Formats: sequence, structure tokens, C-alpha cells
Amino acid sequence: MSPPPHTPDPLLSGQSIELLQHLHIVTRDGRLNQDSRRKLKQVQHLLHFIEPLLLDVLQRRGDVTLVDHGCGKSYLGFLLYDRFFKARSQGRVIGVEARVELVHSAQALAQRLGFARMGFVAATVQQALQAELAPVVDVVTALHACDTATDDAIAFALAHRAQHLVLVPCCQAEVAAALRQYKGLSAAAPQPRAPLSELWRHALHTREFGSHLTNVLRCLQLEAHGYQVTVTELVGWEHSLKNELILARKVGPPRAQARQRLLQVLEQFNLPPLQQRFGVPAPGHSTAAA
Repeated sequence: MSPPPHTPDPLLSGQSIELLQHLHIVTRDGRLNQDSRRKLKQVQHLLHFIEPLLLDVLQRRGDVTLVDHGCGKSYLGFLLYDRFFKARSQGRVIGVEARVELVHSAQALAQRLGFARMGFVAATVQQALQAELAPVVDVVTALHACDTATDDAIAFALAHRAQHLVLVPCCQAEVAAALRQYKGLSAAAPQPRAPLSELWRHALHTREFGSHLTNVLRCLQLEAHGYQVTVTELVGWEHSLKNELILARKVGPPRAQARQRLLQVLEQFNLPPLQQRFGVPAPGHSTAAA
């Protein structure tokens, strides 16, 4: 007599076991290993933040389009479609991924599952900026998009006037590299070994402080463009060290005060070369009124 089927982990409540098996998150008998459990917990937790945003747009506009940048195998997109979009006749999910083989496999899985309003584009985030993915983009997500890919996702959202952004940044290296280049200096105190530079004198501190400063600049950038920003933890630190979740909602026109604060922070840490990266034109370029 065959043993009874394994009872799925409580984290899977409300999810299609068939889908999770296709995504190789669980085995044929419904089991999942520790790595899959950790990954699934992150995505499940993220769904609780995203679903109210989709519902908000759907109620106001009658339709909703979500673009997921750096989607990889599109765990997030598939689970969102299964939980939110499948039971509705409106809404669309678009995954953007540079690795063509992942795009092909995701397209095949969406077709097999009958997820008709789920599509995929083989492109980097920068390339997606030049493409016409959808007439309206309402929600932009970027889960663990490495280094400047998160900034590209922000640029994409701003260009499409997205109502909501959901970001989990990862591997922020650009600001840390700039801090190393100007180690010991600041615009406020240009003499070598300014006291503030002690925050990033050691290599580990440079990496960690650079990561923190990157996200601070991103938040100011979004606020300068009229977004209300919330920063919180995605899951417990025992599950992931890349755990910062940035939520942004468009609430009004650009804010001159946030833009000025962004410029001041860049100046304080001797980072004017990164003005364009964070949405502030470099010296010599014309600027739009904030």
C-alpha cells in the first residue's frame, strides 16, 4: 500500500501545487528543501505587499499591468498570476530577463499552464527602456536586480509614470567604487582623511556603507519625482542578507526639497559624477524644473 501524499508546507497555502512543481520549488510529493523553503518564503511575503497595489490600480483604472525586471525564472510573476490574475479577466504580467534560455522556458510554462496574459521579453532593463512593452505600466518590480539594474528599473518606472514600485536591491557596487576612488575626501572638507571618511575606510565598511548610501539616494530620487517611499524588511535576516524592501507610490508632482537634499548628499560624499545615475543631470546639462 502506497504511503499517503505528503502534506504541503503551510507556506504553500492557497498556491497551486502543480505550479510549484513546474517551478521546481517542490518535489512531486509536495516536499521542499531548505533553499526552496527560504526562496518561497521571500516571494510569498512579497506577494502580500504587491497584491494590494494591483487591486488599487485595478479598482481605479479597470486594468493593471505589472512589469517584473530581472525576473529570472519568474517565480514572482507565476505566483502572482496564479494568486491574483488567473481568477480575473483583466491584468497582465510582463517579465523582463536578459537570459534568453530563461525567457524561452518561462514562455513555454506560461503556455502550458494557460496563463494567457503573461508575457516575457528577452532584454536588459536598459533595452526595455527603448521597447514598447505595454501602453500603460502601473507596477514595476525588481527582485534582487544586481547593482545598477535596480537603478535602471527605477528609470523605467519613471519613464512610464508607474504608480507603484517594489524593489529589493542587491549587490550595490557602483557607489562603493566611487567612495573608494575618493577615499578620505569630501566636498565639505577636501583635506585628506576627512573624519566622515572613517565610515568607509575599511573594505567591509566601504561595501556595507556604499550599499546603504545607494538605497538612501534611490529613496531621495523617488521622492524628488513625487513618490511616497517606505523602506522595510522583506523577511527575517536569517533568510537573506539582501533584505531591504523599498516601496514607492506616486502621490504628487516632483518635490524640489527632496531633489535639493539628493544633491546635498551627493555633494557631501563627493559623488557628483553619479548625479545622472540618480536622476539629477550632471553639471553642464540642462535640468527640468523640479
